[in-house]
Amino acid sequence: MAGIPRILTVQDISCVGQCSATVALPVISACGVEACIMPSAILSTHTGGFHGFTFRDLTADMPGIERHWLSEGIRFQAVTSGYLASAVQIDIVRDLMERLLLPGGVKIVDPAMADHGKLYYGFDHAFVAKMSELCAGADYILPNLTEACLLTGTPYRQELQDPEEIRTLLLKLAALGPSTVVLKGLSSGDGKIGNAVYEVKNDRIRYYFTGRIEKNSHGTGDCFAAAFTGALMRGLDAYDAMALATDFVVECLRQTMKDPEHWYGISFERALPLLIHRLSDKESRV
Repeated sequence: MAGIPRILTVQDISCVGQCSATVALPVISACGVEACIMPSAILSTHTGGFHGFTFRDLTADMPGIERHWLSEGIRFQAVTSGYLASAVQIDIVRDLMERLLLPGGVKIVDPAMADHGKLYYGFDHAFVAKMSELCAGADYILPNLTEACLLTGTPYRQELQDPEEIRTLLLKLAALGPSTVVLKGLSSGDGKIGNAVYEVKNDRIRYYFTGRIEKNSHGTGDCFAAAFTGALMRGLDAYDAMALATDFVVECLRQTMKDPEHWYGISFERALPLLIHRLSDKESRV
């Protein structure tokens, strides 16, 4: 499978709303990486702000898709997971990672289950425990601050930003088993916002902060995960991939702010040139 890397992303399809797979596929593709999808569910829209949305659980379909891929000899250089609707789906993702990855393949887990100090609707602490098992077998995990606290049994505080507290939290996350932790949603003392990367092997923490954009939007976490994955598969190390993904999300928010009526998602389309140019520049310097 020389040439373009092929990855599998496992998450839902929200048909309208610019999140989950409808973000992952174009963003990863813009990075110059082949993106394949294992859909966990199909929703007419995402659940934030829409009413009366439809939902179809695809758990029963997932094993059959996997069996077909196995029979066809289809394999991937990375498997990444996003929003998963149940503990059963977590087990399916673990099986996909074990059976469909090429030797040396990469496991990336975005434990998309909570934000702003609260679990998403329908999740409980049993689901958190199951997600911690998936994180244990991952190479990279991408929790936000709320998810990090839930996974480690740490009381959540929005003000949990002190470097020593963050280091303790990163060490607890690393103790679950991943090789690298990317912690999202940190604030600096001078009003900036950013993320941290902890590499277990080197016991090294690196931060990247940018100016705060006074705009919240659905889909920012999905955009970050997709850009990080695409950049990583193009050869960037974890820190550089995290920094590029951070800059990409900031540009997405800038684009979204240009349209006050665009409340339901993130306008990532016009930010894609940033990814393409930065990765092309990197390649030209090699």
